[in-house]
Amino acid sequence: MKKVLTNLTFWVLVAITAGILVGHYAPGWALQKVMDKPFKGSAMGQHIEIGATLSEFLGGAFISLVKLFINPIIFLTITLGIVSMSNLKKVGRVGAKALLYFEIVTTFALLIGAGVALLVKPGKGVDTHAVKGGDISRYTKAGDDFSWWKFFQDNITLQVLLLALLTGILLSFYEKRDRVIRPLQRVSKYIFKGLHLVMILAPIGAFGGMAYTIGRYGISALLPLAKLMGTVYMTMAVFIFVILWLILRYCRVSIGRYLKYIREELLVVLGTSSSEAALPSLMEKLERMGCSKSVVGLVVPTGYSFNLDGTTIYLSMCMIFLAQVYNVDLSWAQIASIVGILMLTSKGAAGVTGSGFAVLASTLTAIKVIPMEGLALLLGVDRFMSEARAITNFIGNGVATIWIAHNEKEFDPVKMERAFANTDKSEDILHDNLGSNV
Repeated sequence: MKKVLTNLTFWVLVAITAGILVGHYAPGWALQKVMDKPFKGSAMGQHIEIGATLSEFLGGAFISLVKLFINPIIFLTITLGIVSMSNLKKVGRVGAKALLYFEIVTTFALLIGAGVALLVKPGKGVDTHAVKGGDISRYTKAGDDFSWWKFFQDNITLQVLLLALLTGILLSFYEKRDRVIRPLQRVSKYIFKGLHLVMILAPIGAFGGMAYTIGRYGISALLPLAKLMGTVYMTMAVFIFVILWLILRYCRVSIGRYLKYIREELLVVLGTSSSEAALPSLMEKLERMGCSKSVVGLVVPTGYSFNLDGTTIYLSMCMIFLAQVYNVDLSWAQIASIVGILMLTSKGAAGVTGSGFAVLASTLTAIKVIPMEGLALLLGVDRFMSEARAITNFIGNGVATIWIAHNEKEFDPVKMERAFANTDKSEDILHDNLGSNV
């Protein structure tokens, strides 16, 4: 029993279940205000937003705490990774492979999303009056204002990534770089220790995020859009267990064992609807399972902005969905245009205010065929589909890192087996303890 009570996975599962129950049966408690208005600010280069309701406050506070660690970890990991590489040509080669991989895989994701939406037709027969929308002015404005320069300005992660690359390159030319590297390694060690302490609060964040989602939107109000939600979840499952399975199979990695290995992080992402909440922990686990520190440091942060598999599936499906809702008969040329535009605009989804909605707005503006008002129809279910997006993005970035590390011959299968074996052992202990207490 002691092993169960000290297992983080167990407590996150309990918290998610409790959040669903509280949100459904006591929405008034979950949505009671603790502040007059949401708190918005920034710290250590990360934008922080904590909601005014109790459940929003709990979920937002946890995510904001984790965000404080993201940029320092990215900077230290990339800088130390570049310095540890044998030459700068290798840095360029790994970066080029990563970007090529991202473009190919996200294009597959776009095509799969559009194909399934055309086949299933989730938008046919949806009554636009049956679902309450919301204020879409900030999303349409974000879509009109979209630009790559604004994307870079808003995406602090990319700025830190660029700074880390330059710092790592400069240190590579410094003869006495050990004087700088050793202190950075010590700082990195303490930052990860601090992160481990913060992750103890993951159940609180998961509870708050889930209680707010269920309490705010409810389940019954989403029935008119259930077909879209089901189709999105099904499509992302197909992407994970077919496309990503094939990629991992090439690397001789079991997708089942890999998912079990990162199960705690997946539960945190599920509860908080944010892949940011588990990003630093993913980087640490990928290193532990055999990916080199340099590859992890380059691929994961870059993938956070450019390898959004779940987001691209969601965007392509929503575009086709809205066309079906408004009975817009898209030609094959228009569908190809939508996919082509999304191949570019989806890369900015992580760095634009309003995230996927801003990208949807910019794409709708570009094609000028589907009514912009359709965005309001998606507001009610977006929160419920954000879990699927975040989890798919999260898994996809881990798979990308494994593939590139394997391709660069910087993946250690022995370390992987050791890491997986420890996970299997802890899983067996958890099951034994649960079984003995039934």
